[in-house]
Amino acid sequence: MQRVFLLILFFVLFTLVEWYAYQAIKFVTRKQKSVVKKGLRGVYLTFTFISLSTFFAYNFIGHDSWEWTFRTFIRVLLFVNFLSKIFLVVFVFIDDIHRGIKWLIRKYSKPNAKNNSNKEGISRSEFLAKTGIIVAALPVVSMSWGVISGAHDYRVRRINLPIKGLPSSLHGLRIGQLSDIHAGSFWNKTAVQGGVDLFEAEKIDLAFFTGDLVNNKASEMRDWGNVFDKIKAPLGVYSVLGNHDYGDYVDWASLSAKEKNLNELRTIQKNMGWQLLENENRLLEVDGEKIGIIGVENWSARGHFPKYGDLKKSSKGLEESAFNILLSHDPSHWQAEVLPNFPQIDLTLSGHTHGMQFGVEVPGFKWSPVQYFYDEWAGLYKSNEQYLYVNRGYGYIGFPGRVGIPPEVTVITLEKA
Repeated sequence: MQRVFLLILFFVLFTLVEWYAYQAIKFVTRKQKSVVKKGLRGVYLTFTFISLSTFFAYNFIGHDSWEWTFRTFIRVLLFVNFLSKIFLVVFVFIDDIHRGIKWLIRKYSKPNAKNNSNKEGISRSEFLAKTGIIVAALPVVSMSWGVISGAHDYRVRRINLPIKGLPSSLHGLRIGQLSDIHAGSFWNKTAVQGGVDLFEAEKIDLAFFTGDLVNNKASEMRDWGNVFDKIKAPLGVYSVLGNHDYGDYVDWASLSAKEKNLNELRTIQKNMGWQLLENENRLLEVDGEKIGIIGVENWSARGHFPKYGDLKKSSKGLEESAFNILLSHDPSHWQAEVLPNFPQIDLTLSGHTHGMQFGVEVPGFKWSPVQYFYDEWAGLYKSNEQYLYVNRGYGYIGFPGRVGIPPEVTVITLEKA
C-alpha cells in the first residue's frame, strides 16, 4: 500500500514537472511561425505522453516479463527525462518568482510611478527560459555519453603499496582486483571482454573478486562464464559474496528456491576456477613466507545492508601469516570492525560503492554523491599501518553507464617500505 501511495505521489510530481517545463517550451516558441510552433510543441507533448504512459505501465501494470535490456532502456529514458526537466523547471521557477515580485511592486506602487520593467521582464524571462532549456540538455548529453562510452571505459589503476616489515620474498607481489561485475546489467559482450583482456595483460600473481557478481540471480552469469573464466593467476583467484549475490532482493517462491539460486552461483564460480570464501581463509606460501587470504560474507555498518560476515571466525588460524589480506565487499566494514578489532589485517579490499557511477575525479580532487554515505568510497585509504582499497567497480546497476567514474581494474604491487 505504501509503495502504491509513493508511486501515485511521484506520478503526480512527474506530471507537474512536465507541465511546468512545457510552459518554458511555449514561451520560447511563441514567436515562431505557426507551423513551426505547433510542430515543436506537438513533438514535446508527444514525448511527454509517451514518458507518462511508460512510467504508468512500468510501475502499475508490471514489467517482470519485459526483456532486461528493454527495461533498462525504459528506466534510463524516464530518469534522464525527469532529471533534465528538473533543471529546466528550476529556471522557470526563478523567472516566476522574479515576475511575481515585479507584479507586487506594480500593484502596490504609486500610480504615477515610472515603470519600465515590462520590456526588461520579457527579455529576462526569455533569457531564463532559453538558458533553462540549454542546461536541461546537459544531463541528456552527459548521461547518453555515460551509456555509450563511459559504461565500458575500463581503466587500469596501478598502486604501489609500501608495507613496513614486508618480507623480501613478498616484495613486488602483484595483486589484481575486480569488484561489482553485476553481470545482469551488461549489454556489450565485446566491450566487457576488453576489460578482462586488460586484466590478463597485467600478469598479476594473485587475483581477487570482492563481490556482486550478479544483480539478483545466478542465471545472469550463464552467458558470461566463458568471459570471466579467463581471469587466472599463479597463486589463485579468490572471491567473496556481495549484498546482491544472495538473492535478497527477489521475491522467491520459497526459501529452497533462494538457496538453489545461491548454490548455482557457487557452482558457477567454482567452474570458473574461482575459490569462493564464505567466512573462511586460506594460507598461501610464497618463497617460504605465508600470506593469509581472509574472505568474509557481506557485512555492512549501514543498517539496510546484510551482516552475514563473521570476521572473528574467518580470521582464525593465521598466526603464522606474514601478511594478511581481507576481502570484504562493503568498505564500511573497515572502520566498524577491522580497525578497532583486527590489527593483524594489513590490507582490506572492498567494492560496493561504484563511486555511485557518477562524479568528478581529477588529480588532487575527487567528488561523488556517494561520499555523503561512505567515508571510504574510492581508492586507497590508510590508518596507522592498515590499508583499505575501494574498487570503483567493473560493472553497473540501475543506470547502465558511468559519468566521471569509469569502471576499474586494480593492480596493487606490494613493496617493502
